[in-house]
Amino acid sequence: MSTTSCAHWARLFGRRNGALAVVALLAFALVGAACGGDDSASDEGDAASSTAAGATSAASEGKLKIATTVAPITSIVANIGGDRVEITGIVPEGTNSHTFEPKPSAATLLAEVDTVFVNGLKLEDPTIELADANMKDGADIVELGTACIDEEDYAYDFSFPEEEGKPNPHLWTDPRYALCYAAGARDELSRRDPDNAAYYAKNYDAFKTMVDEFDAAMRTSFETIPRRVLLTYHDAYAYFAKDYDWEVIGAIQVSDFEDPTAKEVAGLIEQVKEEKVPAIFGSEVFPSPVLEQIGKEAGVRYVDVLRDDDLPGEPGDPEHSWVGLMHFDYVTMTEALGGDATALKAFEPRNVAPDNAEYPQ
Repeated sequence: MSTTSCAHWARLFGRRNGALAVVALLAFALVGAACGGDDSASDEGDAASSTAAGATSAASEGKLKIATTVAPITSIVANIGGDRVEITGIVPEGTNSHTFEPKPSAATLLAEVDTVFVNGLKLEDPTIELADANMKDGADIVELGTACIDEEDYAYDFSFPEEEGKPNPHLWTDPRYALCYAAGARDELSRRDPDNAAYYAKNYDAFKTMVDEFDAAMRTSFETIPRRVLLTYHDAYAYFAKDYDWEVIGAIQVSDFEDPTAKEVAGLIEQVKEEKVPAIFGSEVFPSPVLEQIGKEAGVRYVDVLRDDDLPGEPGDPEHSWVGLMHFDYVTMTEALGGDATALKAFEPRNVAPDNAEYPQ
């Protein structure tokens, strides 16, 4: 990602005379996916049910009211906002965020919040449309991902072909982009709540320190992997792979989020054999019989425990967080590919904001 992409925040303001306006704000320079599933997971986990960052209803008077979309973004924003904000996650964990459409009841929540933090990059268009139609005057939609990357750096690949116009949106699997998201949250919360700007800045600094530690542990462990090659259930690691010198050779979930054709499966089996990939990776939440079949026919290990947007542990646990999610996945990848994950295992995931004990779902 270029310096230019970190030097602005594209902020989409709510309804202003029936149109969206774009405003640029100065952001911090940076240091240095996934999704998948069945929309039925959203049944009772709709917008109004999930709160985070110590945002209990009894103590929320006077706090900024924030809505977020996918769980990793909710976690990042909660680590910056801490106990000074009330956060509600709209997209339930374990839901296909690419096809998710909020229930009409989410309009009530969106009419009350001050800011909606979304990823952008065409990931949550139905939620953005619902927010734009219902948010109160002066409320904002902040596209964290869109602000953190220049268009020339968009990744188009297996599940996100360029001709369809939707870039791979999974920036948050790369720690430096996650840090950029945190900077965007800090700037927006500070703009809306200047009395607590020092608090948000302190939380960001602590988050940056943690991300730096995590990045160092990742690089140390990754150096021990003979070949950093990925074939996954969902195409969530394109930006991570570029920054950490991994090769993504394929993803099972194609652009329409259906199973691949028999011809495509046969091609992946041959590719796995030719590449001599030691392991391929599926999702713990959304098992892939197709990927399991590829593993058997190619004679390689099938590891089906990766997580996409579903945070590990239980709400309140240190690992139930963005960094906990990434830590789990990268330890799993390192060990399955024959590397030494000692450095990664020595890193302890944590939440940095005071009273930041509750997470969505």
